[in-house]
Amino acid sequence: MSLDEAGKKRKLQLCEMEEQRQMSYENAKLYKEKTKKWHDNRIQHQELKEGQKVLLFNSRLKLFPGKLKSRWSGTFVIHKVYSYGAVDLINPEDNTVFKVNGQRVKAFLDAVAFPEHCSENWATL
Repeated sequence: MSLDEAGKKRKLQLCEMEEQRQMSYENAKLYKEKTKKWHDNRIQHQELKEGQKVLLFNSRLKLFPGKLKSRWSGTFVIHKVYSYGAVDLINPEDNTVFKVNGQRVKAFLDAVAFPEHCSENWATL
């Protein structure tokens, strides 16, 4: 094999490697777009209102949770909702106000109201 043939073969290998790199870049981009679309479709947006009762997620229990200990604490009352997602909560025990990320709260349901046709079936169980 002459030096010219080796040079041509090496240039061809470099071009093929560049094409493979470009294809993998495009595939990664497509994968990220599909994953983002899938994730965005599953996000549940919640409407928080002032005066609403909520539970607060306690992130410190992630490392050592008790067997039956809930990570949700409270019932707190929303004092103010900010446009950027933060929420002021009132602790009803001592009336202190503190600010948390709105993603750390979820609505608290006082009493579950059953429709009339369900409550009749429920009472017979």
